Formats: sequence, structure tokens, C-alpha cells
Amino acid sequence: MAPPDIRLVSPCGSRPHGAVLGVLLAGLLAGIVSGMGIGGGAILIPVILWVTDVTQQQAQGVNLLYFLPTAAVALVTHVKNGNVETPVAKSLIWTGLLGAAAGALLALWLEGELLRKLFGGFLFAVGLAELYKGRKRQTTDGKEKDHGL
Repeated sequence: MAPPDIRLVSPCGSRPHGAVLGVLLAGLLAGIVSGMGIGGGAILIPVILWVTDVTQQQAQGVNLLYFLPTAAVALVTHVKNGNVETPVAKSLIWTGLLGAAAGALLALWLEGELLRKLFGGFLFAVGLAELYKGRKRQTTDGKEKDHGL
């Protein structure tokens, strides 16, 4: 199978004027967010779709390839800082691998437009959950500990 033809495009036409800079900035921001343990796909996938001629499935595939080294760096950092409970992590690894395989197969099976809408709905739900969580984090004297953003 030949690799897909990935061409950078500008939102205003076919020339990649700011597209390369946009991809580089998105990669940097996604890397910072990934290092915090949040995951950069929420940033990376929409930017890839906006500045390239790839399908939703291809953008998600690129995100998965990007995820491997960033996750490895984040894992080493969190292990060094004592933030990983090994017994919990071991039990999650197998279910996570099964879920990833099922999700990848499902993503290939779904139409790109439906997958894009599901991804957007997921991001919206996560955003709402974070806003709600931020509002609930208040001490008994009413002062906020964290804004949740």
C-alpha cells in the first residue's frame, strides 16, 4: 500500500504559507500538554485536519504515532517523581491495549465525517466535565483552589 499523499494547505487556499508554522506550533503545544498528562490529540488532530489534506482516520493515526514518544517521556518523568502506582498501572495496561485495538478497528469502520463528529462531541464533553470539576473544587470558606482549566 502506498503512503497517503499528505499536502499542507492553507485555510485560504492551496499554498502552505502559514501551514508549516501552524503544524510546528501545534506540535509544540501538544507536546507541552502531553507532558502534563492530558494528551495532545485534542490539539493535534484538529490542526492536522485544518492544515493538511488527510482524512480523519489518517489524522488519528498520525496522532497515535506522535503519542508513542511523548508518552514514553511523560511516563519516565512521572515514574521518577513517584506518581505511578505500579499495581494499578499493570492492570490498566492490558485493558488499555484491548480498548485501543477495538477503538482503532472501530475508527477504520466508521465514516470519516461521523468519526469527526464523535471526536468533536468527545472534546466538548471533556471540556464541560473540566469546567464542572473546576467549579466543584472549592474549600469550605468558598475560595477556589483550582480553576479547572
